[in-house]
Amino acid sequence: MDAAYRKILTRGIKLAEETRIITFPSVWHAFRAEKVLKGAGVTCALIPVPRELSSSCQGLAAKIAETDLERALSLLDAEKVQLEKRGVKLNKE
Repeated sequence: MDAAYRKILTRGIKLAEETRIITFPSVWHAFRAEKVLKGAGVTCALIPVPRELSSSCQGLAAKIAETDLERALSLLDAEKVQLEKRGVKLNKE
């Protein structure tokens, strides 16, 4: 993993925390998820979809602290935000 890409992936969440990734079927759903989560006080950062999760590297994903994952998924489900991958843990390099 190159340094520039690692910098993008670490944006918004403390480095000491384990993070999880949520992906969406479209950028619109990603922005909606960010609005729902931030409105409920859940820290999240929108990042480019990690290479490990999509060969096309298109779109946005939400990066969430592992400790907030269950709450985040519950909020997104309640608001009927469409998700693709739910809480994927990326390999650290």
